[in-house]
Amino acid sequence: MAIRLEESMHELSLCRSIDTIVRRVADGRKVAVIELDVGELRQVVPATLEHCWALLTPGTPLQGSTLAIRRIPGVIICAGCGAETTLTDLPIMRCGTCQGSDVKTVSGEEFIVTSLQLEV
Repeated sequence: MAIRLEESMHELSLCRSIDTIVRRVADGRKVAVIELDVGELRQVVPATLEHCWALLTPGTPLQGSTLAIRRIPGVIICAGCGAETTLTDLPIMRCGTCQGSDVKTVSGEEFIVTSLQLEV
């Protein structure tokens, strides 16, 4: 899969942030896997994020580490009827029960480093 640089600037910036966080937490220890929760509403392409990580880490303390990305679905709750809807037609933010648009996001906006797997 060919990924063009201009299409991956968002993910490259995110990878730089991950790098900063992980290096601080790892405190010199070798990292094998970085586990992330990434919400569907975040407009992040996992394959592009992984590609950018592979470009960013060679020659750094995080060389050889990989990203384990867990996608978090977008879920909303309707202020009108109280129904909870998992979004499948992103980015349409309408209640799946009454079609109301007065909704609050419950999940799907996450972008969190949840854990690190360190090498022994």
